[in-house]
Amino acid sequence: MSSSFNSAWPVYLQGLAISFGLIVAIGAQNAFVLRQGLRREHVASVVLFCAAADAALITAGVFGMAEALSNRPQWAQALAVLGAVFLAWYGWKALQRMRSPAQLHASSGDVIVSRWNAVAQAAAFTLLNPHVYLDTVVLVGSMGAQQPAPLQLWFVVGASAASAVWFSLLGFGARWLAPWFAHPRAWQVLDGIIGLTMWALSAMMLKAAEAYAASQRGTKPIENPAASF
Repeated sequence: MSSSFNSAWPVYLQGLAISFGLIVAIGAQNAFVLRQGLRREHVASVVLFCAAADAALITAGVFGMAEALSNRPQWAQALAVLGAVFLAWYGWKALQRMRSPAQLHASSGDVIVSRWNAVAQAAAFTLLNPHVYLDTVVLVGSMGAQQPAPLQLWFVVGASAASAVWFSLLGFGARWLAPWFAHPRAWQVLDGIIGLTMWALSAMMLKAAEAYAASQRGTKPIENPAASF
């Protein structure tokens, strides 16, 4: 049991960190959840929908990619390298944003909407955004698919947990978070953390790809690339 947990824990944390780094950004979806939190209007429904939608897309991405790559080891290795390059680029962009930080604004408005209307708006901001599919299905999915089959579920749980925690913070903590996010300095700190985290994950993925290549050559067997992180 202890050995299984020790193998699963790094994979869970990797999913958590990658997902958190991708979803924490200024955008329409985050602004909408924050606005609902400020209005204290159907917050639970909106947060639940956004988190559940991300979890469903992440699950489809990870297991769909795993199935697609199961008999294509070269593709798996190439995706690991491309994923590492993307994470390095994403980290660089986050560090660049530190030089010109933005703000997250959410207009409270006066019009009261129904629960179904609020959820429909959340669905539009979530499912009609192409970046959602790029982040959850393609990027997170391909990275999760690199994990050994018994540990892929742990990656999904970690990535989904990041989404649930973030949207819960935005929705239920809106009254406290809104003034904080209104200051560019807060985004500088957050982008700095995200940038360094993405660089660390990029190095981890490159190490995993190198270990995988070595195992394919028969020079170094590897059971769980994430465990070496």
